[in-house]
Amino acid sequence: MKMNNLQYILILCIAVLISSCASSEKIIYFQDVDGLAVVEDSFVNFEPAIQVGDMLAINISAIDAEAAIPFNLYESPMVGNGAANAKPIDYLVDAAGDIHFPVIGKLKVAGLTTKELNKKLSAILSDYIKKPIINIRLMNFKVTVLGQVKSPGTYTIPNERVSIIEAIGLAGDLEIHGKRKNVTLIREQQGKRMFVSIDLTSKKLFSSPYFYLAQNDVLYIEPNKTQVNAAAVGANTGVILSAISILLSVVTIFLI
Repeated sequence: MKMNNLQYILILCIAVLISSCASSEKIIYFQDVDGLAVVEDSFVNFEPAIQVGDMLAINISAIDAEAAIPFNLYESPMVGNGAANAKPIDYLVDAAGDIHFPVIGKLKVAGLTTKELNKKLSAILSDYIKKPIINIRLMNFKVTVLGQVKSPGTYTIPNERVSIIEAIGLAGDLEIHGKRKNVTLIREQQGKRMFVSIDLTSKKLFSSPYFYLAQNDVLYIEPNKTQVNAAAVGANTGVILSAISILLSVVTIFLI
């Protein structure tokens, strides 16, 4: 009877371990894609808007190089063609959403995309320069990925365009214990902080207005219940389990 009881306990332990295995529905991405080619009705074409605190690199050039010099900001005054070797200075968007542009003065830029600002500057500078060439780049476009990923951290994006999938890829993908149905996107917009829940297991992500990230966005991947419980268990768990295993082995020897 004692041997039968021990066998019953071992079978019960195995059953518990099997039942505790993670379901594939909790770890597989885009589960509602059936393998056929699907064309979404609307593709999200996201362009980040310039925000307070952003750093902008703006370079003005023209066929007449000297005519463009006064409209560029450099570390020291330029004379003649000296701008070719000069270091430009980035523009900081102030608390009012403005930058202070040479000759023109205060210029409202917050809320515009770089493309819209390019068009706005082109219209203004056409009164001063013939056929101005304008290059604008957002210098502080970065996103942060935290939580259950292989390489959490802050990542600088050079092309001002990154999707949630790409950002997670930069962080080395989710750990097996990361929740895929409830990824939190934290975004600051117009002085307000937004918290958006993202489901990585659904193809609806691709048509979401949050599929592409804005500068300074934060993605947080929450640990699942198994990971939380594991973290809550004391550091001596391994020792205790080893002791129990040895005890069971000894009991088995005496019962045989």
